[in-house]
Amino acid sequence: MSVEIREVKDKKTTKDFVDLPYKLYKDSKYWVPPIKNGEKEALMPDKNPAFKFSKAKFWVAYKDGKCVGRIGGIIIQPWIEKEGKKKGRITRPDFIDDKEVSSLLFKTAEEWLKSEGMESAHGPLGFSNLDHQGVLVEGQDWLPSVFSDYHYEYYHRHFEALGYQKEIDWLEFRITFPEKLPEKSIKVANMIIKRYGLKIVLFNNKKELEPYKKNIMDLFNDAFSELFGTYPLTQEMKQFYIDKYFPILNPKFVKVILGKNDDIYGFIIAMPSLSKAMQKAGGKLFPFGWWHIMQALKHPQEMDLVLTGVKPEYQKLGIAALLTNELWKTANAAGIQFVETTGMLENNHVAIQMWKSYEHIQHKRKRCYMKDL
Repeated sequence: MSVEIREVKDKKTTKDFVDLPYKLYKDSKYWVPPIKNGEKEALMPDKNPAFKFSKAKFWVAYKDGKCVGRIGGIIIQPWIEKEGKKKGRITRPDFIDDKEVSSLLFKTAEEWLKSEGMESAHGPLGFSNLDHQGVLVEGQDWLPSVFSDYHYEYYHRHFEALGYQKEIDWLEFRITFPEKLPEKSIKVANMIIKRYGLKIVLFNNKKELEPYKKNIMDLFNDAFSELFGTYPLTQEMKQFYIDKYFPILNPKFVKVILGKNDDIYGFIIAMPSLSKAMQKAGGKLFPFGWWHIMQALKHPQEMDLVLTGVKPEYQKLGIAALLTNELWKTANAAGIQFVETTGMLENNHVAIQMWKSYEHIQHKRKRCYMKDL
């Protein structure tokens, strides 16, 4: 039977779109399922504020009566204005290892992007750099963090067979924290704090973190403004991500550095690894998923480094190193030795250089592909 492509327009196609990865990866010991409800809400204009300045369409593929693939296309006007090029995004591609399926899915998304005036397609990219991005091309035998993505090895071969070429890569690292920080590191940190009048803010509970959420997201906008794939997030988008991510954070793993007039100069956000807990939860908070997540938060064994942001004008002061030192203290007190980073752009040399002071391996690589239409 030939492959049939349907646009996501009703409850069935929406359900099939959201459910596909959970079925495709059900036998994988490495895939980490996200919360299914959140995946569904990202597709809904009344839930996802990115639709106020974006266009998006989604499709599913059927073969022999079964859903065997999915894909989406996104056009983000603020990104196009920043980039100065008419580049549309391919998003959330998942498919069985069948060239007929992948070629029809990509053809459908590309034709829609072209009909909307786009001159090239690139991805996988989501609605922002806090959404799904990149296809895993190295590191299929490692468990990803909950803020990263996992793909079977055949995915990138399909991209390349369909004429896509590398645009840029994200690198992921596994860091081994030492039992003790070097004395030199501590002395340099103290010197920087004194010289620039910096203040480190630590949090013991969510109430203490609450007043800083908006300022952290404002700084995130500023700190990431020049990086690939980013564009200024609206206030609604910031609140969307605050509501999505901050409730699951352990405040003790969030650090903020203040400078003059108590302005935020930098922040670091980490959290106990939830990867194994999310596997046990199977993408659902109820009835037992929440318990697995709470156990992982209370009894951490590994840690995920989620985000580090420093005001561009202060990035040469060593603030990122100060934040990492503070994070080490929390990790060390919790008995955590291993840290998984999320993706760092391969040309973000400042961020990558920071890990050369620690024992580390670069074990995963995700790729953004591009193709002229």
